[in-house]
Amino acid sequence: MTRSSGLFICCLLFSLGCRTLAPQAIDTARIYDSPLLLDSEPQIQRGEPRKVIDAVGWVWGIPNKLLLWNRRVENHKISVDTEAAIANYLYANQLPTVRVRLNQYRPGEDWSRLVRNKSVGAGWRYTFGAVSVLGETVLPGRIFGGDHFNPFTNTVHIYSDIPAIAIHEGAHAKDFARRRWKGTYAAVYALPIVPLYHESIASRDVMAYLEAHGSRAEQAAAQRILVPAYATYVGNAGGYGFPHYGFPIYYGSVLAGHALGRYQAHEIMQLPENDVVDNEGFANDVQKVGFSLAP
Repeated sequence: MTRSSGLFICCLLFSLGCRTLAPQAIDTARIYDSPLLLDSEPQIQRGEPRKVIDAVGWVWGIPNKLLLWNRRVENHKISVDTEAAIANYLYANQLPTVRVRLNQYRPGEDWSRLVRNKSVGAGWRYTFGAVSVLGETVLPGRIFGGDHFNPFTNTVHIYSDIPAIAIHEGAHAKDFARRRWKGTYAAVYALPIVPLYHESIASRDVMAYLEAHGSRAEQAAAQRILVPAYATYVGNAGGYGFPHYGFPIYYGSVLAGHALGRYQAHEIMQLPENDVVDNEGFANDVQKVGFSLAP
């Protein structure tokens, strides 16, 4: 197999994968979230600024900043706009049991949520779930970054000041909310290629949500970041099939993702702006969801 063949396969995998990013909202006709996760604490919580820690985290995140070509990736300084975006999304989709941590390290509360999350079977919570929370405890995202949703604690962790990424993690929470067998659905994510399915569902929901509620600029921004982000999963999937060409397949997919994301963003910006989004509602949604400042 030649290098050019590997790159061809990379482009083929990417083109097939990105077809799955067409806007499609997640169907949440049935919700299986545990009401036990409701408490008196604000749903969205923000870590207190720590200049040294956040500076270390910013430096650690440089490779991902370069990979996604966005300096706000893992910058550990979450703006009001990003907070408002995730608050608005959770409120619009009626997800009151999801905790959102904006650059916050609260392992004690996460362990408590792991125990109380009865919507996930105990067998999964105290195996896969315990390992996931242990990882968050020992390798805190406050330093090592990694925006993600933990289904075992029903918690979104955000370290990047990018609204589309925050909404994307919220979309994972929305996807899990409708799953009856959450532990199984979370566990299969660790298998090769399977993440393509999970990630496409979340990204498609973001696209559908912004198509309905966002401006052209917000939709274009989502394309520029979510398409290359999805391409990283496509590249990983290609690497499993052709391990000797893992690097060219992976980075070829990412480069193709940037090209496609920017092309689609350009196409969106050429469309007429028929609807003007009233962003003043975001602030009200933040008040409704709740907010606190904590370490």
